[in-house]
Amino acid sequence: MTTSNMIRELCEKRHISLAELCRRIGQTPQNFNKKLKRNTVSFEEMLIIAETLGVCYEQAFIFPDGRKISLHTEG
Repeated sequence: MTTSNMIRELCEKRHISLAELCRRIGQTPQNFNKKLKRNTVSFEEMLIIAETLGVCYEQAFIFPDGRKISLHTEG
């Protein structure tokens, strides 16, 4: 699944339009749509989207035993 598809599905499940998401995260729909088409939405932007829509977003390496290495790994 692409980042664009993930964001669109998230909006659908949260019952908001992509334009409304853009408004909430302070980006223009035109600029954000370009990022979606180029697949250049940054990790930081994904975190902002998650926080804005009240969900968690995680980017991590996950070992077979469940251990994780991520930007937010706690001791």
